Amino acid sequence: MSDKARGFDIYRKIPKDLTQPTTTGAAISIICVSFISILIFIELYYFITPEVVSELFVDIPESGQADRIPVHIDISVLNIACQYVGIDIQDDLGRHEVGFIDNTLKTPENNGLGCRINASFKINRVPGNFHISTHSSNIQPEYGDMKHVIHELTFGDSIKGFRRIPNRKAFHPLRRFNNTNRPSHISHDYLMKIVPTIYEDLGYVRRYPYQFTFVYR
Repeated sequence: MSDKARGFDIYRKIPKDLTQPTTTGAAISIICVSFISILIFIELYYFITPEVVSELFVDIPESGQADRIPVHIDISVLNIACQYVGIDIQDDLGRHEVGFIDNTLKTPENNGLGCRINASFKINRVPGNFHISTHSSNIQPEYGDMKHVIHELTFGDSIKGFRRIPNRKAFHPLRRFNNTNRPSHISHDYLMKIVPTIYEDLGYVRRYPYQFTFVYR
């Protein structure tokens, strides 16, 4: 019965002693195996690699920052001592703070001739500005040279520890910005536009940083 069933086999096996390996056949076999292996590797890579998806939102009300935006600044003013410089904040809602001191650390630099300011504060989501000045000092320095180096300036939550973020520089374009080659006794203005961003990792942990662009004049 089994012999009769085998008679219907259309994929009949050729006896091994009737086959002969060839160089062409070996090359084709190697190419096929390599091609299949590459396809498997690529599919496996895309399977285990997280996908970064970008979406556009009108607003981010769930962030809890609908009214105020956290700001962190780390800046060195090279030629004005710490006793003279401070942070001023003002906006179109009528806020006007001169010499903001909360969460502000001043460290003397350049043998006391300069000052490094590290501060964190919040601003309203309306047009306004914050700036480094000597307005809060009762005694003004002899020379008002505002040459500076911006070590860090960020808005919103920190993205430290988050690796797979596209265009990471857009979150801190002023990092290590050196402004010491400008003439003395001039003002330095940065016009900035900031955009809210939601970043969610694979553990569903959300951060709310802000991307921004600037124009120096």
